Formats: sequence, C-alpha cells, structure tokens
Amino acid sequence: MLNGVQLEFPKREKIFVVLAALFFCFMTLLNILGITRFVQLGPFAIAIGVLPYPLTFLITDLISELYGKSRANFVVWVGLGLNIFIFVFLFFADLFPSVEPSSQPPWQNLNLKDGILLATGQKVTGQVELFKILYSCASGAVFASMVAYVAAQFIDVQIFHFLKKKTKGKALWLRNNVSTMVSQLLDSIVVISVTFGQSLLHGEITSSTFITLLMSNYLFKWTASLLDTLPMYYLVAKLKPHVEAL
Repeated sequence: MLNGVQLEFPKREKIFVVLAALFFCFMTLLNILGITRFVQLGPFAIAIGVLPYPLTFLITDLISELYGKSRANFVVWVGLGLNIFIFVFLFFADLFPSVEPSSQPPWQNLNLKDGILLATGQKVTGQVELFKILYSCASGAVFASMVAYVAAQFIDVQIFHFLKKKTKGKALWLRNNVSTMVSQLLDSIVVISVTFGQSLLHGEITSSTFITLLMSNYLFKWTASLLDTLPMYYLVAKLKPHVEAL
C-alpha cells in the first residue's frame, strides 16, 4: 500500500519467487534425504537425495535465461547460505544432551544388535539414537553438497552466459546442455569424493564400487540434462512474455 494505492505484485516477480522456492526445495531434499538410501533406477545406482538435484540446474538455467546472470548468482548465494545454516544447525543439535532414556519416545532409539557403520565411518552397536543415524547421513551429505554446490552451480551460470554471448542468444539447447553437463560432472566428482573418499581409503568400499557410484551419479544427471531440454524450451516460451512484460 502506497499513499492509499494498492500496489500489485508483478507477475514477473511471482515467477521468480516460485522458481527460487523450487530451487531451495530441491536442494533441501538433497540435504535431508542425502545418502539415507540408495536406489536402483534402471542402470543407475544413486542416492535417493540426488533424484531432485538435477532440477536445480534446470532452474538456474531458466533464471539465467529469463532474468540474467545476477539473479541466478543471487539464488545460488542464498542457497549456499541455506546449506551453511543446515550444516551449523545439525552440528549444534548434535551437541545438545538427550533426555533420560525413560522419558524418550520408543522410536527415538534403535537397538542394533549387530551394529551399524555410520556415514562418518564410525561403527556403533546397542542402543543408538535415530537422530545420530540421520545426523551421520545428513551432515555428510550437506557438507559434500555444499562443496560441490559452490563449484558446480556458479560454473553452470558462467558457462551458460558465456555460450549465450557467443551464440548471440541463439541455440538455447546448446547452453542448457553444455553448462549443465560440465557442471554436473564436477558436482558428481566432488560429492562422491567427499562422501565416500574416506571409506575408499580405509578399504570399506572397493575402487570399483567407488567408480560405479561416481559413474551412476553422473550418468543419471547427464541423462536428466538431456531430458530437460524440451521442458526448458517450453517453460522459456511460456514464461518469457510475462517476465518481459512491463
């Protein structure tokens, strides 16, 4: 409200808010689900948290195309801040003492007779808090994704705009696919190395398993990048008139 006049929230800004919200949603799903489960998706063996992650690159490419480089970088910076917040919150939450066992709900603790190897490399047996298991998986995923996120997302934006300038705004399919495929390769190498590098060094997983995880991770993202080409063209065509409208 300004001087008694109701100001309308422009549609172009509504679209930006929705795209940014989806970006943060998919990124948070990666952090929460992380490596809590691995699934077989056709020929790919991937962490369940990776499933929505390729969509973040589609969204940054959409924002780059519709709103420009500065908006895309802004979303990436905010996403980095959220990653840091999640990591810090999990760290301090782990420091808080638990209530007495008699006061805990029955699902808070698991009785692991044979023990379990946490994502941190620590093996625990007996009574284990459910939070400890989730924290082990999620914190490792958050740290790995945060390192990969910084490298991959900014490179994606840079390559996208470099190719857009070189092609004079033509060949959307080229900048969409090349920027995503290059950044996703870097993302996969960093995520798998940070998450499973220690397990590889300690002999807890074999080098063939490590390579399989790396290749499955990247090939899934590479395939997703190819499949999002048509949605990219469709969304740009549908949204661009609203974004460019004054």
